[in-house]
Amino acid sequence: MTTPSSTSSEPTAVDASEALNASTALPSILELSRDRLTATLIELGEKKFRADQVWRSIYYEAVASFDDMSTLSKPFRKSLSEQYSISSLEQVMFVTSADKSTSKALYKLRDGELIETVLMRYESDGHRRNRKTACISTQAGCALGCTFCATGQQGFRRNLTVGEIVAQVIEMQRIAYAEDEVQMEQGKRTKGELQGVTNVVFMGMGEPLANYRNVVTAIRVLNDNQGLNIGARHITLSTVGLIPQILQLAEEELQINLAISLHAPDNATRSQTMPINQRYPVEDLIRACHKYADATGRRIFFEYVLLKEQNDSMEQAQKLGRLLNGLHCHVNLIPVNPTKLGPFDRTDMGAAKDFQGGLKQYGIPSTVRMEKGIDINAGCGQLRERAIDILGA
Repeated sequence: MTTPSSTSSEPTAVDASEALNASTALPSILELSRDRLTATLIELGEKKFRADQVWRSIYYEAVASFDDMSTLSKPFRKSLSEQYSISSLEQVMFVTSADKSTSKALYKLRDGELIETVLMRYESDGHRRNRKTACISTQAGCALGCTFCATGQQGFRRNLTVGEIVAQVIEMQRIAYAEDEVQMEQGKRTKGELQGVTNVVFMGMGEPLANYRNVVTAIRVLNDNQGLNIGARHITLSTVGLIPQILQLAEEELQINLAISLHAPDNATRSQTMPINQRYPVEDLIRACHKYADATGRRIFFEYVLLKEQNDSMEQAQKLGRLLNGLHCHVNLIPVNPTKLGPFDRTDMGAAKDFQGGLKQYGIPSTVRMEKGIDINAGCGQLRERAIDILGA
């Protein structure tokens, strides 16, 4: 497959179905919608309620094997295992940061493509309870070519299927459940209280809205109250700003969080680091954001990676404040994370606080985000960097 060069146009969607169908491995049951699962089991001669049991075992209990589905008869479990696998992900690498707050998994897909998934652990801070956030990928690689992002520097391979997207959360759920059980044994968690993954962010490899249909379907699976039951307001989708898809998402009646990767307050600066800006200029993007906020009633989050002497001046902070004035929003300021090919230096904390002060002049709320997992290349813009080093992938 040829890797597209970085241009201002939207990435071409490449479906994974051919690669998956060509595999000799059993198809993943995660590719079946709930309705399709029900129909398939009825075709196998099972009662309709069996689909509910299978669905709950896979998504709520996060079982790793059909043999673990104790509510099903042994012949039925055997029949399922002969026709399906549960996940199509093969773990290649798993690393944890020195402070134990962040883990990153490298997965190989059926066709040999590689993706990364991150689990971030947050302690209660008095305002929010303990939580575990899964940062998941939606594409193998990315076609957008943002110059400060390791994933974008590797090029685009293909879209992920619904099953491949959801499987990442299930894998993180198993890890989270195991940690909960250890905490229960240590008396740090109430007996029987499995918290698991509490939040999901579509901020891993790829542009989620360039894989629109599969991503929206995956969100509905994650949100299903008989399955993973991740609340819509605990799900965040991050996009570079594909305007038609943003407007389409506004009509989906999903109460998720939308995060826009903005990174500059004007076209000249943004186009230097984000080629997509040539197709969807800043002023058009902000107009779309107003329409989204009006249609959904939801606050929009803007991601702003601070690049030293590129987009972090007080003048640019004030320009950003004027741009966002009147929009229900919050700005996350992120000092850039180092990548091997990235040309930008990290803004120091003093300059980041000054920038935040510039936004405050215009009444724009903001947070300087303290990134997790930098030592294992699990921070924003770093995914797949270490995989390239270790595997030559």
